[in-house]
Amino acid sequence: MLRDERPTGVLLINLGSPDAPETGPVRRYLREFLSDPRVLDLPQPLRGLLLYGVILPFRPRRSAAQYRSIWTPDGSPLVVNGRALADALAKELGDGFRVALAMRYGGPSLPDALATLAAEDVARIRVLPLFPQYASASSGSALARAYELAGAMNNVPALDVVCTDFFDDPGFVAATAEVARPQLAAFDPDFVLLSYHGLPERQVRASETRAGHCLASAGCCDAVAHANRWCYRAQCFATSRALAAALDLEPERHATAFQSRLAGDRWIEPHTDKLLPELAARGVRRLAVLCPSFVADCLETLEEIGVRARDQWRDVGGEALELVPCVNAHPTWVRSLADRVRGTPGAG
Repeated sequence: MLRDERPTGVLLINLGSPDAPETGPVRRYLREFLSDPRVLDLPQPLRGLLLYGVILPFRPRRSAAQYRSIWTPDGSPLVVNGRALADALAKELGDGFRVALAMRYGGPSLPDALATLAAEDVARIRVLPLFPQYASASSGSALARAYELAGAMNNVPALDVVCTDFFDDPGFVAATAEVARPQLAAFDPDFVLLSYHGLPERQVRASETRAGHCLASAGCCDAVAHANRWCYRAQCFATSRALAAALDLEPERHATAFQSRLAGDRWIEPHTDKLLPELAARGVRRLAVLCPSFVADCLETLEEIGVRARDQWRDVGGEALELVPCVNAHPTWVRSLADRVRGTPGAG
């Protein structure tokens, strides 16, 4: 058998962004995003009523204003940072690889990215969802859509999933710590908050492999084991433990919380916006915030934490809030990804 010397494709998948910070593009983006039953996991009649009767008539205008506050001359920060990562990874991997960036919702689209890699005549495609902690609504949805699109192609490509999560991966932890360390040294915070994207409690419970484990006790997320192997909340706390060790954070000077929740459901706790007044009441004045559920700075980091949370912090009596950047295209993160891509299929 002749050795296949065709290049290997690499498909990086992140969540998504509207094409422009205006009401129309934001509405189109939210419609696609929230029509995904893995994201808005409600029965179809209720999901449609909530989406078309409550969310889409009102939220796009408000979200568009939030996007405008962080939009760059080159476009959406998530896409700009994603392209920088894809370019750096392609350079690190070298001539034997072709790297494409895709967004699960919006552009650059998954169909276009797969078509680009197919046009490069790659031997196989290594798929890497860019979500450190696994959730059905993020990594699960990205992988399911990639499988669906690849399976519909006339020439179905060979797909390898590099990893479904990397919440305690040494390369990710090291890169996050390397980004944070000089920021923390310069800012000298009283307290460090690790703020992760929120998730409805029902989605956490749906992930458990042993019924009755998740969210059943105060210590259910103290370790990741078989019963909660897929638990997003447990993986977030594992990331926090790894980062606290890497950054030498004292137990009484850091905490984990969850942001970005929607009204109407019970979401995993503690909530970032509810923890801020508690920290201020305890005498914390200088607060540093890391967002380790994101690998690229985006609306949830730059606007939700860097603008709204900072304003809230000042309103409740805090002196200063410092947003620590995500890993974005940090060299340690790029090298870590390259090592994973070169590894065995399904590693991680």
